[in-house]
Amino acid sequence: MNEAAWFDEARLTEAAADIGGELHALVSRLYPICRSITGAGVRDTLAILSEHVDIAVREVPSGTQVFDWTVPQEWTVRDAYICSASGKRVVDFARSNLHLVSYSAPVARRMPLSELRPHIHTLPDQPDLIPYRTSYYSRDWGFCMAHRDYLALEEGEYDVLIDSTLADGTLTYGEVFLPGATEREVLLTAHICHPSLANDNCSGLAVLTLLARVLAGRRNRFGYRFLFAPGTIGALCWLSGNEGRLDRIDHGLVVSCVGDGGGPVYKRSRRGDATIDRVMEAVRCAGRKATMLDFSPYGYDERQFCSPGFDLPVGLLQRSAFGTFPEYHTSADDLAFVRPEHLASSFRMIMDVVDVLETDWRPLNLSPKGEPQLGRRGLYSATGGHKTTSDITMAYLWVLNLADGGNSLLDMARRSGLPFSDIAHAAMRLRECGLLGEAQI
Repeated sequence: MNEAAWFDEARLTEAAADIGGELHALVSRLYPICRSITGAGVRDTLAILSEHVDIAVREVPSGTQVFDWTVPQEWTVRDAYICSASGKRVVDFARSNLHLVSYSAPVARRMPLSELRPHIHTLPDQPDLIPYRTSYYSRDWGFCMAHRDYLALEEGEYDVLIDSTLADGTLTYGEVFLPGATEREVLLTAHICHPSLANDNCSGLAVLTLLARVLAGRRNRFGYRFLFAPGTIGALCWLSGNEGRLDRIDHGLVVSCVGDGGGPVYKRSRRGDATIDRVMEAVRCAGRKATMLDFSPYGYDERQFCSPGFDLPVGLLQRSAFGTFPEYHTSADDLAFVRPEHLASSFRMIMDVVDVLETDWRPLNLSPKGEPQLGRRGLYSATGGHKTTSDITMAYLWVLNLADGGNSLLDMARRSGLPFSDIAHAAMRLRECGLLGEAQI
């Protein structure tokens, strides 16, 4: 038990600072980088994150077998464009890295528009936006552009260049481990493979990085493991390399799309009733409880951690769920879409999750026969007869009544409907007064 963590000084200091502005500034630095599942963009991103917290960089060679997958060749891109006969670049990777399908094979050819069209991806329903597309595991190439610009293309010959390389190299991911007082661990992870998409997922990278910085400055009961890895293949690489220690993970969160003003939305772990699932029912973001979704095997890396061979207690936290907001996987997911205040409230929500995990314990009522007299202990109003009872008084009563050794503070908060912070504070006061002990499990 770590009673002081809920009110800990490091958290109050961080909250007093302009955490939203700092988070947005970090997102702004990450946003221009061209990231994919391998390559320099991932390393450049980890170098920036390492300015805030000590990150161990791991490299997994191309061709490495990880369960049913094989680490692909490393992708490097230097330039890409489509140029009209007049010399105008109608699509230019230098203007937006979303213009190029990620993992495109090299091309240097002149071709008619009829041959080029099948390699161009657009969004007819969002004609001013550039889509985000990938071709990780099939050798192909392509471009993305605004549908309005696509319709303006004239028949004729076009010079097409993709100056890229696919060669043996490594897959890179970053890991931070902050030891706790016990060997039990919390896993917090964000994918690092998307290019210039601010919400998906520069926001998750920024929030978890600054969270790691805060937790590194305080004493924790749990060890905290932060993972910044490419989607799917990166998570599988980490799982493959850590299979012998996965039984230490008691709680986990995949974090993405936490810079917009929607939600929050939480997808439960495969177990459905893990402690992390119950914690997410209790905490709030910008005053709102999370919309709780049942687990499904489609989404982000929670589906790897929750695959039946692992079945880890890991859920997915987002503000707006992926695929449900019009900016998702388009050029509209830019720096104007994510806001400092939304990043800050997401940060504080995850900090509250950590605080619940750190401070939850199972109290035992040491005076269980009838209600203890709270008034003589300064815990109850000296004047009776009020029509209503204060929340803190109700918290005392709920804690005392449910403190049979079988209920945790989180259980009490869920059953009473009171905020976890009220229950935790009440339990701390009752223990100071000698009315509670800690149940031996």
